[in-house]
Amino acid sequence: MEGVGSEGASVASPLSQWAHDAWRLYQYYLDKSTPHSVYRWIGTFVVMAIYCLRVYYVQGFYIISYSLGIYILNLLIGFLSPLVDPELESSNGPMLPTKGSDEFKPFIRRLPEFKFWYSFTKAFCIAFVMTFFSIFDVPVFWPILLCYWIVLFALTMRRQITHMIKYKYVPFNIGKQKYGGKRSSASNSGSRGD
Repeated sequence: MEGVGSEGASVASPLSQWAHDAWRLYQYYLDKSTPHSVYRWIGTFVVMAIYCLRVYYVQGFYIISYSLGIYILNLLIGFLSPLVDPELESSNGPMLPTKGSDEFKPFIRRLPEFKFWYSFTKAFCIAFVMTFFSIFDVPVFWPILLCYWIVLFALTMRRQITHMIKYKYVPFNIGKQKYGGKRSSASNSGSRGD
């Protein structure tokens, strides 16, 4: 009886070792892609275009696309929201400044850019794979789903923008004041006309 258990453990061990090595390699390349946000997003838009072409040519899988749109809207709300919501939290922790005299606190997202990108890309890849199974091709009248998603998007974004205006935060760096660092003393001394 002991021989049977030990054989099962030795067979499972190389398989689990291979799975662990594959996961480590995947994580290694994922970590190496972290600073290259432009290239990551270009790759994601290529995956998104391939998915859209697949849905267009198959003329189906609209319920998957609708679910994907709802999921992406949820991710977008997390990406645009602050980590600490000033509406829900009391002044126990760091909060966004509400007055000009308040101390500057940087905007920290509830969903960081890398996790947003990763979830966004993974969702499109999963949706693409689902288009190869006819069980997910539920017949629906797609214009109604599209109209409903547009209304949902508009209402959600209006609420989010109202929240941004009320608590005076901007989740993007566009239009924000940039501060220059201190100049080195060597460059200052060389510019004097002694």
